[in-house]
Amino acid sequence: MFIQTEATPNPATLKFLPGRVVMPEGTFEAKTPEQGEFSPLAQRLFAVPGVTGVFFGYDFITVTKADGEWQHLKPAILGAIMEHFMTGAPLFSNGYGAVEEDGEEFFDPADASTVETIKELLETRIRPAVAGDGGDITFRGFKDGVVYLVMKGACSGCPSSTATLRHGIQNLLRHFLPDVREVQAV
Repeated sequence: MFIQTEATPNPATLKFLPGRVVMPEGTFEAKTPEQGEFSPLAQRLFAVPGVTGVFFGYDFITVTKADGEWQHLKPAILGAIMEHFMTGAPLFSNGYGAVEEDGEEFFDPADASTVETIKELLETRIRPAVAGDGGDITFRGFKDGVVYLVMKGACSGCPSSTATLRHGIQNLLRHFLPDVREVQAV
């Protein structure tokens, strides 16, 4: 098994590509070992000293570190990923799977068509690009011209995430939807 690695815009996060589907649907993020308790792979990754976050996408895994150098952490992380896939262990135990965000979407029913367009643009133009960088962005709400988004994986805590929101996503949404004034992370 060959696992590729890619740098992300977040220097504290590295993207691992095991050459197979990791999560067929949805995404999963654990920022603590307790949040990863239902995933044997997340448990293996959190057992590596210095690992502070794990994110599973369709065909990738991103790992976030607190400190230490990637050159020292990477071999142990690669070993944990390889061991997981070679043993055939499930990604989740106890029927656990992808979980929706905490909190529900919020928007005025009068803005339903705007929200539908926002979600379509997120799905077709933004999320694929963000997944390429090892993260994900999901819609949370729309109120008074402000779009609220949740950033996960490599995007969470990334130094360039503010620029991504302001210059990339906000400009794209404003181009298609004049009602959008601003984009904020929640």
